[in-house]
Amino acid sequence: MNTPATHTASPMEKRDWIAGLEKGLAVIEAFDDQHPRLTASQAGARCGLTRTAARRYLLTLAHLGYVGSDGKLFWLTPRILRLGHAYLESARLPRLVQPFLQRIAGGTQEVAYLGVLDGDDTVYIARSGAMRHMNTGYMLGSRVQAQVTAAGMAILAASGEALADAWLAEHTLSSYTPYTIFSTELLRTELAQVRRQGWALSEQQLELNFRGVAVPLLDRNNALHGAISITMPINQESSEDATKRVLPVLQEAARGLRPLL
Repeated sequence: MNTPATHTASPMEKRDWIAGLEKGLAVIEAFDDQHPRLTASQAGARCGLTRTAARRYLLTLAHLGYVGSDGKLFWLTPRILRLGHAYLESARLPRLVQPFLQRIAGGTQEVAYLGVLDGDDTVYIARSGAMRHMNTGYMLGSRVQAQVTAAGMAILAASGEALADAWLAEHTLSSYTPYTIFSTELLRTELAQVRRQGWALSEQQLELNFRGVAVPLLDRNNALHGAISITMPINQESSEDATKRVLPVLQEAARGLRPLL
């Protein structure tokens, strides 16, 4: 059976749990694009800590160089990128898939991605694109709600009906454009179609005038590792023409990766 490429917490003994580490990471995750600078009180409110406790974590992070401060407000510094860079440098999957993404990008002149599922989101952990596209699309580490991306749809569908239904039951769907599917029943129907055909097409779900095409990455035992995808402007190209142009390239790459995963 396929398994979704998402994080699931492993059981652990209570004596092995380090609560301070959990709280420190929660403080880091309190910052986002809507909250780039926070007071200790605001950070504490966002991660369930008192102002005093949040301030101690923030001051420790500042001492280590991961947080900057003017004495009142706190913000993340570029050093925080060391954490994500450590994953990209050490993880096998992005390094394995990268040459295939380069071939996809070269063969289609579009931006190619490797995406995995983490909770609500598709997370992009590798990309390659033609020079004219390198400053567009998703950056490494970008997180986008799964159901509005072709990669997320491919992963959810390939996870199997039971696991996809469980994901739908646990997540709140958001609408981003007039075309976004945010009805659970409509999305379930769409996932069934993706599951039958083995690939996903997503059009204007997150951003107007953009489409994505994706195929799941399965190994020789049919275990699911993520999805490879292409994102492109719609322009004057029809859905049928775009799919005919890029889908065979994605499918060929997925077949080539299958024995290597």
